Amino acid sequence: MIWNEYIECMSRDERVNLQSERLRKMVERLYSNVPFYRKKFQEAGISPTDIKGIEDLPKLPFTYKQDLRDNYPFGLFAVPQSEIVRIHASSGTTGKQTVVGYTRKDLDMWSECVARALTSDGVSKKDIVQVGYGYGLFTGGFGIHYGVEKIGASVIPISGGNTHRQVQMMQDLKSTTLACTPSYALYLAEALKEKNALDSLKLQRGIFGAEPWTEEMRSQIQQKLNIKAFDIYGLSEIMGPGVSCECEHQCGMHIAEDHFIAEIIDPVTLQPLPWGEVGELVFTTITKEGLPLLRYRTRDLTSITIEKCECGRTTARMFKCKGRTDDMLIIRGVNVFPTQVESVLCEMREVSPHYQLIVDNKNNLDTLEVHVEVDEQFFSDEIRQMEMLSKKIKSQIEKTLGISVIVKLVEPKTIERSEGKSKRVIDKRQK
Repeated sequence: MIWNEYIECMSRDERVNLQSERLRKMVERLYSNVPFYRKKFQEAGISPTDIKGIEDLPKLPFTYKQDLRDNYPFGLFAVPQSEIVRIHASSGTTGKQTVVGYTRKDLDMWSECVARALTSDGVSKKDIVQVGYGYGLFTGGFGIHYGVEKIGASVIPISGGNTHRQVQMMQDLKSTTLACTPSYALYLAEALKEKNALDSLKLQRGIFGAEPWTEEMRSQIQQKLNIKAFDIYGLSEIMGPGVSCECEHQCGMHIAEDHFIAEIIDPVTLQPLPWGEVGELVFTTITKEGLPLLRYRTRDLTSITIEKCECGRTTARMFKCKGRTDDMLIIRGVNVFPTQVESVLCEMREVSPHYQLIVDNKNNLDTLEVHVEVDEQFFSDEIRQMEMLSKKIKSQIEKTLGISVIVKLVEPKTIERSEGKSKRVIDKRQK
């Protein structure tokens, strides 16, 4: 099912014209209502009249997360406080949180985008959606919640955590759709297996996001929960979940291009890259009222295609994020992403997809220690057997990363599980 066929299936030329018209209006409004952007424009020597369409995007200044922190809490809002009906904050753990505000119209737009996303994954009014994302300042739970209600499906607002209750509700209420982080989905799969509850479920699909995850992890989730696993993307600064989402073909996340203009830039030169090349994802909001942003640097690394999808939608599709520029570890001059390690481990049946990277500096040399949890059926007291497994893992990881690593095998279920976003990296190096 396609929720809004006219918007989701319009021609590229029609979409560009719509984006250009909305961009022009947005730029004018930002210049008039947000001193921060007016100053940026003046420093760059441009005025709103210089922006004729999306081809002029490169003329506009970038916006950074630090800009939101520097203008904390409401300095970038484009409407009076009286028009803000909802306030959220980012889930970031460092520095000041980034505060985002929504008007009534913003919330309606958000619900619309999530409704499109969920229906592209097969959710209908007949479904029961269990929302295991956090509710509160984090945007995840609320975003999915209102999209489910807009479709007319039933929502279980259980939030994150309380795994025992998650399992009980899934069984008793016959949930057909699970929405949570992919790492928590794997945790739930373990809990369900322990309770021999998998066969009693009615789960058909999962909507997973809020953290990078690989195709290998998707295979693990689909196998362990016997569902189809879909990727959904969003970030609080732009809207929340629903900025883009996969359809039933699982071949890239359809971007809500009538509300957001996506670019891919080279993170070093900051120059736009052609469709299909990997770079940093940048978003410009073109309909938001409360907190509109120009060329917001997400730090997420991905690529975009504008080829028509088999589902019939013509919107641009972004592919799974390969990581974040700010999650990237530089170890002995080599760029390392946690997802590279994850892709190796998920292909090895002897270990679980739970791991941790410990980065340190010893004798002026960076070291990377990978803690890997052995699967229960392969865990052994035989030292030789474990040594052989450790060497196998070490070899595969080193082939992928191009640097030497230390592999430490740990007993099953000893790596701390997360009921939200997993903490994959511990960097002990002095900053």
